[in-house]
This record gives sequence, C-alpha cells and structure tokens, in this order.
Amino acid sequence: MNNPQAEANERAVRASADGRSARWQSHREERRRELIKSARRAVHALGSDASMEEIATAAATSKSVFYRYFGDKAGLQQAVGEVVLSQMQRRIREAAQSAQTPREGLLAMVSAYLQMAETSPSVYSFVTRHAAGEPEGPHGSAAISGALGHFFDSIAEMIAAPMRAHLGDGKESVIGYWPTAAIGLVRNAGEQWLSTPDSPAKPDQETMARQITAWLCVGIAPELSPAEAP
Repeated sequence: MNNPQAEANERAVRASADGRSARWQSHREERRRELIKSARRAVHALGSDASMEEIATAAATSKSVFYRYFGDKAGLQQAVGEVVLSQMQRRIREAAQSAQTPREGLLAMVSAYLQMAETSPSVYSFVTRHAAGEPEGPHGSAAISGALGHFFDSIAEMIAAPMRAHLGDGKESVIGYWPTAAIGLVRNAGEQWLSTPDSPAKPDQETMARQITAWLCVGIAPELSPAEAP
C-alpha cells in the first residue's frame, strides 16, 4: 500500500538534490566563464606563448584548476577561441548589415576582422594555433581546427549572400568557389599583416582593409597592367 507521506518525503529529497545539482552546475559554468576571461587577459598581457602556469598565476589561481576545467592547454585554447570567434562573427555580421553595396559589405567585414585581430594579436594567435608540446587529446588541434573551420565557413556564407544577390540567378558557377577562396585570402593576408613588424612601409588597418577588398573585387590586374606611354 502506498504511503503518501513517504512519497512526499522522497519527492522533497529528489527536489532538494536536483536543486543542489542545478546550483552546482550554475556555479561551475560561472567559474568557467571567469577563468576564460582571466586567461584571455593573461594572454593579452603575456603573449600567445604564455604557459598554463603563467596564465594560472595571472588569474590568481593554480594550474590544476585550469586543468580541471579545461583538460589541457588545447582545451583552454578552444574555450577562449569559441568566445573570441563568436564576438568576431557578431561584429562582422553587424558590419555587413550596415553596408549599402556588396563591395561596401566586403570592406566592412574585412575591416571588422582586422580590427578584432589587431586589438590583441596575442589572443588571436593563441586561439588559432595548436599548443606546442601539448599531447593530442579531445581538445587538440583537430578540435581547434573544427572551431576555426566553422567560424570561417560562417563568414564565407555571409559574404556569399550579397554577392549572389548582386550577380543574380544563374551565377552559382561564378560565386560557388569564390567565398572560400576569399576567406583564405583575407585570413592569410591579415595574419601576415599582423605578424609584420611596425615600420613606415607597413599599411595601417584601414589601408590594409581597402587593399584586401580591392584584391577580392578586382584582383591585382591594375598593378600588373603596363604603364601607359607618355
């Protein structure tokens, strides 16, 4: 025979346990967000080669705490990268939406990408390369590459949409391969620009963004054309 009081007590115990579990999960998620922010600040200050020990010291905690939450350095890179790439994607989308023409949209997106990367080259480098000396694991280079691939795939689709609208129907053969190639150009040119030491010959961010946009739209044909005879 069922005992209503016993069943009520059992439900109360389960509810209490569920409440504690939910509070603990919420605490862990909040702590993880704090560690990601601390790691990002540490890498910005110390450089992309900062060790887990240095990052933990800058975050006023122990290295074991970071390993407990992220598994290894590659796991931390992936976690920081997801936050950074999400912010970059949002900034690029907002920039594209404010543009009036496809070319303006390209310029806005390239500018947003370069601005975000230039804000902290160390953080950008930290989240886009494999942790040297770290063993390959569940958060290794494949996971980092996957996160980057998703980010750049999303950006490729963003720049493809206005181009399709501009070119009209029946131009898929023209636009089909271009977005991925364009992203490769933007990323490689941008990363080379970021790694170039400052000098009078190095273009500023706005000039570089306009140059990359020109390469995307008209290539380097104007520079290769022979000079007109006087």
